[in-house]
Amino acid sequence: MFDDRYGRDVLSSPRKTKPKAPEVAAERDLVVEDAATGFCGAVVGMEKSYAGDMVRLEDRRGQTRVFHMYPAAFLIDGKPVTLVRPRGRGPAAPTRTASGSRVAPKQRARTARASRIFVEGVHDATLLERVWGDDLRGEGVVVISLDGLDNLDEALAEFEPAPHRRAGVLVDHLVAGSKEAKLTAEVGPNVLVCGHPYIDVWQAVKPASVGIDAWPVIPMGTDWKTGICNALGWGTPQDGWRRVLGGVSSFRDLEVPLLRSVEELIDFVTVDQPD
Repeated sequence: MFDDRYGRDVLSSPRKTKPKAPEVAAERDLVVEDAATGFCGAVVGMEKSYAGDMVRLEDRRGQTRVFHMYPAAFLIDGKPVTLVRPRGRGPAAPTRTASGSRVAPKQRARTARASRIFVEGVHDATLLERVWGDDLRGEGVVVISLDGLDNLDEALAEFEPAPHRRAGVLVDHLVAGSKEAKLTAEVGPNVLVCGHPYIDVWQAVKPASVGIDAWPVIPMGTDWKTGICNALGWGTPQDGWRRVLGGVSSFRDLEVPLLRSVEELIDFVTVDQPD
């Protein structure tokens, strides 16, 4: 007889497939670890995005982060699991917004106010939406990106601020003698300029929230975002921005000067004024 040293045909039966990670309901207070980053925390809420469901975790220091609920993306006792939405009630609804305000009862969307808040760029606008979005929608405040502070005069001339149509302006690096201070020295009535001392709004995010000890010092003459990404090994500025935004889930992740300025601007543009 012929001795088949390799046994039977390897194609005669299907290959063994890797077992699927078990599905676990993302119940509130369930402690899991994100397999990619090692962030460990308890489930405190869930969100929806264009890419699907996301879960919010809070670690023992009170820091929260949001993660996509990809298959086998989390670990429980060191074993991979797939988090799914709980059936029925799910995690309790939050009682406060990301800015720390109390969640208002659900109501119809408010018509936008005539007043506006202007910010320097898209990153500033996105950060305001991440933390103050609920408050801004509840108050009917629209945030407009200037695409650079050099465009402020033109934007204000077109907007025509008035007692019933106020303009709030959020400025990066608003310190004595800076270019930003000179550009906003004469903005006219019914306009309030508030700012923070940080070179860029990225720097207004607490270092611990993005997993670093401190923001690196970048030499003058070097594009700040590019220098930051090179110093931290973050890749391109686009990659760096995703890291920065991913580290912000509430006002606790931001420095006080930015918090104070944004709150002051919201108060300024929501004060009812006579026509």
